[in-house]
Amino acid sequence: MKPNVDGRFWLNVGDRGFLGLGRIALLEHIGISGSISAAARVMGMSYKAAWDAIDAMNNLADQPLLIRQVGGRRGGGTRLTDYGRKVIAQYRAAEHAHQRFIDLMQQTLEETGLTEFAEDPRFIRRLQMRTSARNHFHGTVSRFSPGAVNDVVNVDIGDGIEIAAVVTHEAAESLGLLREGREVQVLIKASFVILCEEGDGLRYSARNRLCGTVGEIQRGAVNAEVKLELTAGRTLTAVVTMAAVNEGWLQEGGRACALIKAPHVILAVTD
Repeated sequence: MKPNVDGRFWLNVGDRGFLGLGRIALLEHIGISGSISAAARVMGMSYKAAWDAIDAMNNLADQPLLIRQVGGRRGGGTRLTDYGRKVIAQYRAAEHAHQRFIDLMQQTLEETGLTEFAEDPRFIRRLQMRTSARNHFHGTVSRFSPGAVNDVVNVDIGDGIEIAAVVTHEAAESLGLLREGREVQVLIKASFVILCEEGDGLRYSARNRLCGTVGEIQRGAVNAEVKLELTAGRTLTAVVTMAAVNEGWLQEGGRACALIKAPHVILAVTD
């Protein structure tokens, strides 16, 4: 049986558990139904256990996450506060980063084997890299085309997904990119990713076209963040206008493609 990497993500206050996946799911269900009892039934827990969890969260939080409304014309209920919704969003963002960490550990384990996994310094250097680009992939140079001024470097980020980058010849030489199998980090800002409908008749000038399933759309006042799920567990993030989302063709669970110009792809190495 092959080993696999697993982990649980919790936020603690002091030495006390504050937020975990179960509690976040409970908050989300209460936000949908407006009812603690209904959320508890969905979660398969007792009403008392749900209330105990809510009390624990409210007691540890800087501000109340939930407010219980008793009686009234609509018979009372429970609602999330603005702070509660913010906490949920922040937890989900941190959970996503944690899952990327787990996925990277699993990838390194599969690439290097169990013995080398704990001793491979390249893995630790990847984790320590900090960048403002939302999209960060690890891959290897699969092919390249040298030019007089600029070179085209293709990077395989897994499962045969290739991303082409245009870099200056000087940069390609100094980073050692003109060598197949060279390990490299691929950085793409979310604002550089253009989403379009999937179709064979579309003509475009961008060198990179990656298609997948729309996993999540986080709507904002002006822009929305769209997660495009590729193969091999890779996720590409794009920032689009709300006007584009409101057109209706971008739907969670639907298909879409990402267009990325090769000069907008940044390559980096850790050695």
